[in-house]
Amino acid sequence: FAVRDYFRKNQFEKAIVGLSGGIDSALVAVLAQQALGKDHLLGVAMPSKYSSDHSVEDAERLAKNLGIAYKKIPISDIHRSYEQHFNEIFNGQDISIADENIQARIRANILMAHSNQEGYILLSTSNKTELALGYSTLYGDMSGAVAVIGDLSKMRVYELARYINQEAGKELIPQRSIDKEPSAELRPEQVDPFDYDEISPLIDLIIEGRKSIEDLLLMEYDEELLRDIFNKIRSNEFKRFQAPIIFKVTSKAFGPGRIYPKMNRYKNEG
Repeated sequence: FAVRDYFRKNQFEKAIVGLSGGIDSALVAVLAQQALGKDHLLGVAMPSKYSSDHSVEDAERLAKNLGIAYKKIPISDIHRSYEQHFNEIFNGQDISIADENIQARIRANILMAHSNQEGYILLSTSNKTELALGYSTLYGDMSGAVAVIGDLSKMRVYELARYINQEAGKELIPQRSIDKEPSAELRPEQVDPFDYDEISPLIDLIIEGRKSIEDLLLMEYDEELLRDIFNKIRSNEFKRFQAPIIFKVTSKAFGPGRIYPKMNRYKNEG
C-alpha cells in the first residue's frame, strides 16, 4: 500500500530497481510489482567481474517470474576504467575500499541515467539492519527516492520473502536468493561480515526495544559485541541522514521518528 500511495500522490508512474540476485533487491522488486503492476517496473542487473553466474541467473529468473521488463548491463569495462584512473591518481596506493564502493556508485549512475532519460523512480534496496550498521555505500546502493524495506530488519526480509512465496504457491523469489549466503560481491569470495541470525534481532532490540548496553548485558550478550554494534549504529548516523525516505512499518524507524546528532564523539564511550 505504501509504495502505491507514494507513487499515486506524487504522480509517479514507473519504478526501477537494481537486481543483484540477492534477497533484498528481490523483495523490493516483488513489492513494487505488486504495488505498481508488472508493466510499470524495470529490473536491471549490472554484473561485474566479481559477480557469480548464479547471481545473474537469479536476477533473470526473478524478472521472468514477475513478468517485468529486464536489462543486463555489465559494468566491468566501466569499472576497469575507474581502476586505471584511480591507480594513476593515488600512485599505486591500496585503493581496495574505494574500488569496492565505486562499483556500487557505477550501478547507481546507470540506474539514475534511466531515471533521467525515461522517467523511472529509483527504489533503494537497503534494509534496516544494513542501515543501522552503515553497511551500505553512500551515493551507491543507498541511492533512491524511497527505501521500500528500510524499516525491515534482515530477518524480517527473509520472513517476508518466504511468506510471499508461500502465499503465491510458487517461487516468485528464487529459492536460491533466499538460501544463499549474503554477499555484496565487490571483491573475490566476499561474504557479508555479520551473522545476521544474531545481529539482526540484536539491532531490533536496540532500535525498537530501546535497550541499553546494560539491559543487553543482563540478557547475556557479549560486551565486546555490544560496544561494537552500538559504535557502528552511532557512527553511521551521518549516512542514514542521507538515506531515502523510509516507509515506517515498525514501532521505531530511522528518519524523523529517531533524531540523533550527526556530529558526535560517541565512539568507544559505550
